[in-house]
Amino acid sequence: MKLDGRTALVTGAGSGIGRAIATLFASEGARVGVNDISREAAQATVAAIGTDKSHAIQADVSDSGAVHAMFSEVERRFGGLDILVNNAGIAETGNRRDEVNRKGEAQLQEMMMGRKIQSHWDITLSLTDDEWHRMIGVHLNGTFYCTREALKLMSTKNRGSIINISSVAALRGIPIGAHYGAAKAGILGLTRSVAYEMASRNIRVNAICPGWIDTPMTGGFSPMVRMMLTSQIPLMRWGQPEEVAATALFLASDDSSYFTGQWLSPNGGLFIG
Repeated sequence: MKLDGRTALVTGAGSGIGRAIATLFASEGARVGVNDISREAAQATVAAIGTDKSHAIQADVSDSGAVHAMFSEVERRFGGLDILVNNAGIAETGNRRDEVNRKGEAQLQEMMMGRKIQSHWDITLSLTDDEWHRMIGVHLNGTFYCTREALKLMSTKNRGSIINISSVAALRGIPIGAHYGAAKAGILGLTRSVAYEMASRNIRVNAICPGWIDTPMTGGFSPMVRMMLTSQIPLMRWGQPEEVAATALFLASDDSSYFTGQWLSPNGGLFIG
């Protein structure tokens, strides 16, 4: 029971990686605040974990007011906070995913036929202001808003662990989401700076940079595009949410007591740094 007696808040825990982390933390003895923008999704995770171990909290992490209210609820419900996992995130809309599938399949066919690539991505050329601001708002602003509120609670006891979910996209870049890569890279910068700032308070801040993980957020790729992405992974498979959750457990527990300002990347060898 590596987290026995501790309180954790996991954002975006209604599905995928967040749900896997919340479930594992609860099994290791933690009381878990389960956040999601969808109340129904958060409640589904709580139902799977057990209401005696978890509590659903609906909030949009890109809204600083909603985040403040969420942490006030955490304090009222649990009396404090020991662990924060900034996991909440968004992916592309349906139209963007269709574009990725279409151009990805075209590029693969051109490569197989030995032709020069003519099916250019051109994602950044067509990004709207709203798409850019929403991606930055959820991933980067949300991580900041939640971290700021968590530090207020953790600083009263001068201990805690904050785990930010970044991405392999922050380490190597991806051609299908400059706004996503920028947001995730910003999270790494925030992680390092806050780790320095909070070291004297024994509040550790680290990041996880997952590669391609099987979740609802990464669904929707066509079989051909998925095959192309898998071919870039040395272990020749996508990761599972539970494998990222195991990394989060390490960073949340005393097993990682000498880790701060670091990133760990469960990516199957997609990026070797």
